[in-house]
Amino acid sequence: MTLFDRVFSGNDAVYGLTEQAINAAIDQYGEDKAVSFPHTAYSLPCYYAVTGTKVTNLKDLKEALGVVKTLMTREKRLNDAFMSGVATALCAEFIEVLKYIDGATPYEEPLYGHLADAVIRELGVPLVTGDIPGVAVILGSAPTAEEGVALVKSYQAQGILVTLVGGICDQVAEAGMSTGANVRVIPLGKDVTSVIHVVSVALRAALIFGNITPGDAANLMKYTFERVPAFVNAFAPLDDVIVACGAGAIALGFPVITNETENIFRVPKSLIVQTDVSKFNATSLEARDIKIKITNIDIPVAFASAFEGEIIRRKEMQVEFDGSRVDCCELVQTKEMSEVEDHKIEVIGPDVDEMELGSKNSIAYVVEVAGKNMQSDFEPVIERKFHNYINCIEGVYHTGQRDMLRIRIGQAAFGAGFRLRHIGEVLYASVKNEFEAVVDKCQVKIYTDPEKCTDIRHNVAQVTFDKRDDRLKSLTDESVEVYYSCILCQAFSPSHVCVVTPERLGLCGAVSWLDAKATNELDPNGPCQIITKERPIDERIGEYEDVNEAVRKFSQGALEDVSLYSIIEKPMTSCGCFECICGIEPLSNGVCIANREYAGMTPIGMTFPELASMTGGGVQTPGFMGHGKHFIASKKFMKAEGGVGRIVWMPKELKETVAERLNVTAKELYDIDNFSDMIADETITTDPEELLAFLEEKGHPALSMEPMM
Repeated sequence: MTLFDRVFSGNDAVYGLTEQAINAAIDQYGEDKAVSFPHTAYSLPCYYAVTGTKVTNLKDLKEALGVVKTLMTREKRLNDAFMSGVATALCAEFIEVLKYIDGATPYEEPLYGHLADAVIRELGVPLVTGDIPGVAVILGSAPTAEEGVALVKSYQAQGILVTLVGGICDQVAEAGMSTGANVRVIPLGKDVTSVIHVVSVALRAALIFGNITPGDAANLMKYTFERVPAFVNAFAPLDDVIVACGAGAIALGFPVITNETENIFRVPKSLIVQTDVSKFNATSLEARDIKIKITNIDIPVAFASAFEGEIIRRKEMQVEFDGSRVDCCELVQTKEMSEVEDHKIEVIGPDVDEMELGSKNSIAYVVEVAGKNMQSDFEPVIERKFHNYINCIEGVYHTGQRDMLRIRIGQAAFGAGFRLRHIGEVLYASVKNEFEAVVDKCQVKIYTDPEKCTDIRHNVAQVTFDKRDDRLKSLTDESVEVYYSCILCQAFSPSHVCVVTPERLGLCGAVSWLDAKATNELDPNGPCQIITKERPIDERIGEYEDVNEAVRKFSQGALEDVSLYSIIEKPMTSCGCFECICGIEPLSNGVCIANREYAGMTPIGMTFPELASMTGGGVQTPGFMGHGKHFIASKKFMKAEGGVGRIVWMPKELKETVAERLNVTAKELYDIDNFSDMIADETITTDPEELLAFLEEKGHPALSMEPMM
């Protein structure tokens, strides 16, 4: 059989199964039965992305199958084989969506199945920053469980997002390997059709970040080829269905690497035979042109961004350092060059092997840095990175910051030889690597002696934190001479530009004005460029000619002008990585805010994914705005429309997160006490009329403001 015969045969087999499944579902439920994947604004994301048509019920699904049939040409040309591969993928999506009828949950842990839109948005930032350098799709059963687990771990150690389909799911489970989105190893399902759930991630990335018009198949495939760094590893034996699925992957620009040698036909740079499974990793990265930045750190466990979400349970921990119970802190201090001995790491006090199993202990680690370009403003920027650095250590968990931190060292890491000195090695190497332009020398002091930890926390760290807080309070948009651009997300959203100011951080929540300033110092030609603010056009909405010129330049002409303080007049664009979305709620004359983690309905009548589907992709959407959580309490939040007093609803969890700072702002702007109590949440109502009644009862300020629309 030729490659064409195998692809067409696999496509025909899946099409037949799909037709039977749809007909059976119609017989059981009727044509009007609703069908959709949960927690997505795109219903059937792959079919919608390729055709531009949303499927809502079984009747639509049957009609969609007819459209798929038109892709199944049988000319023996490469493009026909690729289109049959796409048809196979769409059939797989139809089979999978039928599993979710009536709100069913067809996948149980550790299997994931469909991934929500929110998960894709969470992946956006690490993908554009390179913390996730690629996406691996591993399909089938490895020759041995040991080889399969070794392959998965090799990708995980490089920070690559690994998705699993088929027998490999059982192999990693039987080996006791930890899996889940938090450690970037996601078992999707055991049926080959579950591979569509990772294809869905790629296609939704194009819709969410790339502003690709649904139905524009040519640009869709161009986007996935150029901007989604995915590849497939398919273990032998390959049946015709897997070969057909592989053709679909290749059509999207994802090379397939396999150890199959029987009746397989190589396609240069796309279908690659590699008989040695231990070389799958290197072959895959070369085929997709993925460059892995290697950081050699002398520690006895793995170090990679894939471990950032790893959680160490109490029963799994060796020891814990807990700033809420005992004195702990983390601190960066700028020193003179003569005061710092580069790569000197000291542990002052007992080490982990001298501490009782399961005990809580004090820790204070001070990273002293020196450099001719180092500035004290960079100290908190470096400090905030400690959370990421320490969480990248396999078997070590970090949360919090400053003097309210918690670190857990797992028993497995301890058993591998991990000690406190290794935290010093990680901090040293990471700081020197990431901040090499400003840090010439670095030394680390780790204190565990309780008396010393108490002294450092109260007499050194807290004094430093207070000085920094006073400095940050003085940083306003008016007090600085320049703003900064941030175009990190252009890897996914080519036309999006963030303008970062002291009072408006990047919409991803990860880039403050100080971060952008430091980034510019570290890399003057990098993603954060200086924007002057010398030629105001309209200070009410925050529009400057200098800013407009910058966004025109950095968006390659896609964006003409933006305002910094308005949701209606020329609002800033959104890439898709936003933490929150703010949208106008007409009845209450205010705005509702939904955060990415919130899965429910809003009074606007849309869920977060539905709001996000019309807000992202680097386009301006008057009346809607993506933003970071911390921007909510800013005095510049929607300043042109009256400020934070317009906020009428947000999810309870988000409200509790921002309440303290928001109440301070509202008191200063409107002389209102406990303003957060006037804001409704999902426990009060998601109905606009009930919301209005609640606001009237509370005397909410939005009701007396000028109409927004």
